[in-house]
Amino acid sequence: MLVLSATGGIALDPAAAGIGGTTASASASGETTTVDVVMDDMRFEPAVIEVPVGNRLVVNLTNGDTMDHDLTIANGVRGDRLSPGESTVVDAGVVAGDLDAWCSVAGHRLLGMTLDIIAVGAPPGEEHDRGGSGAHSSDAPPRPVSGATPGPEFEAADAALSPAAAATVHEHTFVVSDLERDVAPDTSQSSWTFSDTVPGPTLRGKVGDTFEITLVNDGTIGHSIDFHAGALAPDEPMRTIAPGESLTYTFTATRAGIWMYHCATAPMSLHIAAGMFGAVIIDPPGLPDIDREYLLVQSEHYLGAHGGEPDTTAIASQHPDLVVFNGYADQYMFAPLEARVGERVRVWVLDAGPNRPSSFHVIGGQFDTVYLEGDYLLHDGGSTGAGGSQALALQPAQGGFVELVFPEAGNYPFVTHILSDAEKGASGLFAVKE
Repeated sequence: MLVLSATGGIALDPAAAGIGGTTASASASGETTTVDVVMDDMRFEPAVIEVPVGNRLVVNLTNGDTMDHDLTIANGVRGDRLSPGESTVVDAGVVAGDLDAWCSVAGHRLLGMTLDIIAVGAPPGEEHDRGGSGAHSSDAPPRPVSGATPGPEFEAADAALSPAAAATVHEHTFVVSDLERDVAPDTSQSSWTFSDTVPGPTLRGKVGDTFEITLVNDGTIGHSIDFHAGALAPDEPMRTIAPGESLTYTFTATRAGIWMYHCATAPMSLHIAAGMFGAVIIDPPGLPDIDREYLLVQSEHYLGAHGGEPDTTAIASQHPDLVVFNGYADQYMFAPLEARVGERVRVWVLDAGPNRPSSFHVIGGQFDTVYLEGDYLLHDGGSTGAGGSQALALQPAQGGFVELVFPEAGNYPFVTHILSDAEKGASGLFAVKE
């Protein structure tokens, strides 16, 4: 077991870790309470430490888990981040009142990795520091400015789809990375990505094709990947891999549809909200060629501090700040998708969530073909030849496509008809010309 030197240091940005700004005070007793704590199975053992008020607390901390952890205390003390099998000593200082402590690795506190430090003998009414939520800094998280427009460096995500390749074996490498990216004008967030894009790369093939994906973790915490397009035991291919590790995930597409893929590392809601999702399109047999084809992936942003990680409290309560198509709020209002009068346009839609449903609608347009979760709800106007549809309804992890022909030139907005979500950024525009 590797023993690291004690740090017991104050975090450089305590507020960013959810650390409270006030602490109780007490006269030092001159005594030290030393406790051995093991981190394992996303828990601290013991989960409660009792310390006589005024004593100095020293924690001999060992990581017995299979992933990295640390110990962060609400009084501002933070220990080293430990890899599996490592140990350190955390000097928590003199304990004057009850203290919250937790693992600050993203999402671990949300999963219950907390430690209670109880000050035995603290006088009634003594101010105790229970710490913050750990979600974002004490500064208010950024909110998109109404009417703001992107800067000159803005480039909309390419929503156009290319046909499936003729190959029957598709080999791809997905590299996990951490990066800060804009999610709306003047609004930046830290993202975890597959190959530096949100959504991740789009894969496309046919029933019977084989996909061989090499996942390389160049991030700072453990990640994994789950392809809904393949049916196989998840134990090995969907396992979490540590930074610097890689794995190969092979599946054969046996059924058609648009399938989600995502990081399957807990908490999945956080990893998806941070950007780790994408689409695999497996064409239905006999899918005809059309004039234009687009992909829109709906997802949600839960804003933490500017440039910081998502707000885990907002994720758990399912209150997104932004709902978006292809990773950025209202981006196709700024860079409309193109079409011409009389062209047949197919729009694939996937709801990546992690929480909100979608009701995809084109204002001024009518769908004569609707394909949902592997089958047609409506095909070329249905049995009467004159049937139509106004919306494609999706729950998280569901997808399909719609087809329509624009009758005249003009601007046709598209939205989720869950309108409060459209007003949070899930909208765009088709610019239709003669």
